[in-house]
Amino acid sequence: MTILEQYEQLEKTIRAYNPSADFQQIHAAFEFANEAHKSQKRKSGEPYIIHPLAVAQIVAEQKLDSESIEAALLHDVIEDTSATHEDIARKFSPVIADLVEGVSKLTRMQYATKEDEQMENLRKMLLAMNKDIRVILIKISDRLHNMRTMEYQSPEKQKQKSLETMEIYAPIAHRLGMQRIKWELEDLSLKYLDPIAYAEIVSKMDAKRPEHEALMERTQKQIDDRLNELNIKHIIYGRIKHPYSIYRKMFSQNKNLQEIFDLFAFRVVVDSMGDCYNVLGVIHDLYKPILGRFKDYIGTPKPNGYQSLHTTVMGTDGIPFEVQIRTMEMHDIAEYGVAAHWKYKQNGQGAGTEGRYEWVRRLLENQEGADAEEFIHSLKVDMFSDKVFVFTPNGDVQNLPAGATPIDFAYAIHSAVGNRMIGAKVNGRIVTLDYSLKNGDLVELLTSKNAKGPSRDWLKMANSTEARSKIRQWFKKERKEENILNGRSAFESELKHCGLTMKEVMDPDILPELMKKVAYPTLDDMYAAIGYGGFSAQKAVSRMQGEINRRQQARKQEQQLLEAELAAKEEQHVSETKQQPKQPKKPSRSEHGIIVEGLDNCLVKFSKCCTPVPGDKIIGFITRGYGVSVHRCDCPNATAERRKDPSQAGRWIDVSWSDDINETYPTTIEVVCKDRANLLLDISAALSTSNTYVLGINTHSTEDNFAIIRLDVKIENTSQLQTLINKLNQISGVLGVSRPAG
Repeated sequence: MTILEQYEQLEKTIRAYNPSADFQQIHAAFEFANEAHKSQKRKSGEPYIIHPLAVAQIVAEQKLDSESIEAALLHDVIEDTSATHEDIARKFSPVIADLVEGVSKLTRMQYATKEDEQMENLRKMLLAMNKDIRVILIKISDRLHNMRTMEYQSPEKQKQKSLETMEIYAPIAHRLGMQRIKWELEDLSLKYLDPIAYAEIVSKMDAKRPEHEALMERTQKQIDDRLNELNIKHIIYGRIKHPYSIYRKMFSQNKNLQEIFDLFAFRVVVDSMGDCYNVLGVIHDLYKPILGRFKDYIGTPKPNGYQSLHTTVMGTDGIPFEVQIRTMEMHDIAEYGVAAHWKYKQNGQGAGTEGRYEWVRRLLENQEGADAEEFIHSLKVDMFSDKVFVFTPNGDVQNLPAGATPIDFAYAIHSAVGNRMIGAKVNGRIVTLDYSLKNGDLVELLTSKNAKGPSRDWLKMANSTEARSKIRQWFKKERKEENILNGRSAFESELKHCGLTMKEVMDPDILPELMKKVAYPTLDDMYAAIGYGGFSAQKAVSRMQGEINRRQQARKQEQQLLEAELAAKEEQHVSETKQQPKQPKKPSRSEHGIIVEGLDNCLVKFSKCCTPVPGDKIIGFITRGYGVSVHRCDCPNATAERRKDPSQAGRWIDVSWSDDINETYPTTIEVVCKDRANLLLDISAALSTSNTYVLGINTHSTEDNFAIIRLDVKIENTSQLQTLINKLNQISGVLGVSRPAG
């Protein structure tokens, strides 16, 4: 089919359900996309415009409005061409530009991991979807066509995209009630994820197809004849279970093809809800119902709006089959989900107000601050898991993820209820908080105003992201100091497990880079997040480990260069005659504000024992593996006696401060004071008024009611340091302020 023929087919599809569509604008969108993509080819070698046309065709088959068709034709122009949001808004409309922007990936940004990129793309899409549900309808159509043409991709890309489709897009289609597209996405994904199993199922089904079709024809005629006798107006048709559904039951439940009860299914579509129940009686009169296999989704619809009566019966041939009974409107919603709403709106037009689904907003709210892995996990659990329906004592229905506990139930009602909960009753009996709720359970919560709040164990018992998010928020707000202590302990334990030390993390040269890796402004913020469960110690260490190893390797290389340079200079010095007049040494260039006499490109490290700052008299010591370590001259580790030690001869070297310093330097101040209330508050005020950047505060109380406070700060020079010391000395209860050395 030529490009023009494909476009004409698109128009024909649209005219069949929406003859009043804006065909002039639709054609303009086609021409704009065709021009924008004219130099691009797909992996198959076809012109790229084939893809937007195919996506628009899928959108049209869902009977969506003109704006959706236009956005589908244009959906890749922002991402893959030079066209911008402004260009589309100007030529078409801001609404269409927003739809296209919502479908586009964040390809122009850099992310630390593939998971982070996937999370941000999904979060962006959900935000756009919250404003206009048509974003996700176009995106799912885009993914469906990509899966239909996946054979042109590499095997690695096939598996990657198929897994993403199976875990994200097919479940979203299910959550939106788009069963027909969901089934096709699952089948196409299975084809690449487990090609052997897929081929085996298709082969077995093809081999039995004549037998299956004859059975279905006989059964369909039996039902059709009986309903005609009773003058019940209806449409009936049968279907065989699709390959992925068969695969899931065969492999997850260890069943063979003969053990799958709903391998065959019939749908009976009638005019009214009353007729649905009438047909149910007819079916149960014709065939023997199988106990426990009846479900009334009309009285209790699924969360995605799905409504039908389901019953499984034993056929006259001794083969069980399922019958689904519904009205035409229920049928459209079952097949096309949220897209079916457009059929029931005037002229097929609308701004997608049905898309303002509460579950989308709740999902976004619960994921504020979540990392990539937690976000993706929550999508799979909260959005896509099977649901369990339970009742409140007032008879209200709450739908929760399968496996939900009373904790999930409590936080679904309100965070305050969850925080005050001390127990729960199910069907009148007290149960443990990890009890797994079942459909139809009547749940009563026991609360107390004196409750101490949630336990950390609740995070393991809760099965919904909403509950876990609210529990973490409580700990984040109420137990910050405890969170920091617990988080630091877990972090240090994980460091030790990985063969790293806090000394390596606290290195002022590397600490800012490490904080970027974990996306927290300070270590305390990271500790607090680990403490309340918002981040894991394993992730923190794994993200830092690469940077630490990289820095260590760079130091080794620089040390090797330094040692080679020192050996060359020593050899040169020995060869020079004593009579030769000494030439003044040429100072090297500054490194971190330090000039090392006679050496270029030298690694400089400030010693932790005395933490020098500009203005201090300093001396350098050549270390093994870490370049030159800079000490204060009054440091116990750099006394005159140590410098004269023969075993260290030649390792002490003159260093000086550069004239062009524009950095701040870490140093430590020790405050000895009488312990009292609000002491830390007064010290914090002194630090704030002197514009001092604080790296950390460590306090220790003695038995005789004294406190020793150790402040790790960043200072520009000794003048600023002395100003800070003077301010601290003026605080009530402060007995002395000093700089530790050694």
